Amino acid sequence: MSSFKEMTGKVAAMDRTNVDTDQIIPKQFLKRIEKTGFGQYLFYDWRFKSNGEPDEKFELNHPATKGASILIANENFGCGSSREHAPWALQDYGFRVIIAPSFADIFKQNCLKNGILPIVLSANQVSQLLEKAAGQEYEMTVSLEQKRVYDETDFRAEFEIHPYWYQMLLNGWDEIELTLQLEQNIQEYEGKFLSGAR
Repeated sequence: MSSFKEMTGKVAAMDRTNVDTDQIIPKQFLKRIEKTGFGQYLFYDWRFKSNGEPDEKFELNHPATKGASILIANENFGCGSSREHAPWALQDYGFRVIIAPSFADIFKQNCLKNGILPIVLSANQVSQLLEKAAGQEYEMTVSLEQKRVYDETDFRAEFEIHPYWYQMLLNGWDEIELTLQLEQNIQEYEGKFLSGAR
């Protein structure tokens, strides 16, 4: 994974509660065996009409959200089944950060494992961001190093993240890369074990 320290990006606002993983990536697209390529199917049933044309009423089809890397959502984002394809689709589409008042636990863990930063802010703070980004271009900065988000006007907010995931994202490690940080210790242990087994 690539390391995450600080980024400034365009914001997409999705003022919807209880967005489940079947809406994030519908089940008919789970047959792919790769981790990539799911972005084209993100929110498929909302993004497209029955004839396959983009639905101009859907938030992510608004010109102001094109190229957005920060998603603002509402309560209980990522609920439903535990499919890891949901963060794969969000990441492949271009999102690096999701901000909401609450997340489904498994979805949140899957995001962290795949390099997406899920940020919990208060309902009032999220409401402010949804209003700022509604139907217009809006950018904000997310600093993982400083554990805060802010824009160029009047918005400032701090967030919490578990120290384990803070280090993982900051260094761009997945769980395999974390294990490899201890490679020398592992080799020394294996050497002692094998020499004692003779």
